[in-house]
Amino acid sequence: MHVGQPLFINLACTGVIPSKAMNRHVPVNHGEILDDVAQAMALGVQMVHLHARDADGLQTSDPEPYGHLLEAIRSLPDGNELIVCVTTSGRLDASFAARSRVLELDGRARPDMASLTLSSMNFAQSASLNAPDTIRQLAQRMLERGIRPELEVFDVGMAHFAGVLLKEGLLQAPLYVNVLLGNIAGAQPDLIQLGAILSALPPGCIIAIAGLGRLQLGANGLGLLVADGVRTGLEDNLWFDSSRRVAASNISLVQRVIAQAALFERPLLSRCELRKRLEMAC
Repeated sequence: MHVGQPLFINLACTGVIPSKAMNRHVPVNHGEILDDVAQAMALGVQMVHLHARDADGLQTSDPEPYGHLLEAIRSLPDGNELIVCVTTSGRLDASFAARSRVLELDGRARPDMASLTLSSMNFAQSASLNAPDTIRQLAQRMLERGIRPELEVFDVGMAHFAGVLLKEGLLQAPLYVNVLLGNIAGAQPDLIQLGAILSALPPGCIIAIAGLGRLQLGANGLGLLVADGVRTGLEDNLWFDSSRRVAASNISLVQRVIAQAALFERPLLSRCELRKRLEMAC
């Protein structure tokens, strides 16, 4: 049990699928994303997971908007302390060439972390294609660039593959892992299924628990009990309530996690302390 231990929050602001038509609070342009990040930082959030959008509001692998966004975040008060992760999502383009472009950003635009989904899988209406060779190529490029992978684990098989990549030298400890529960073709927010994933991960991982859709609240609760942190945000869930009557915002979801954490006497970890745990400079 992690009751009483400091907690971190990973805010997944935007994602690939959410749109203004689904929820008016979804940030899709530079200013909206930056504003949500700034407000989340003011609440104590230590990490953000970013998807940039193009002029039409669609997910893009173009590194330019990511670079502008990272530079703007670094210019915020304490922006250099925030751990910023960019996506290498394969949902719209599964190729290494497209997905690795964002890893070439440098200077103040260089990300601290980049997502690395550890297998292919189906979502409710689309697939995320992650061929073993592509996963290895992305891991290798992150290693060369000094960008720590944000491992995305949806089931026990992905947890096992993290250990395989660690043995192959493509990952280096300490590993950071997002365990995402509630996908239609993945593990559910159930103690037995979560326990199987946690037991399959290599020892010493730094773990956040996330839940998709109406399962987010319960999954975050599990994270407060058994993990180092939680992931929340509109990428994973558009509604504040399980009856889907109240549209969520990134800030309301962060505030809810903080309120939950207070009941478990889990204060927020400082950004510098999380950086030290991840062996990043502060």
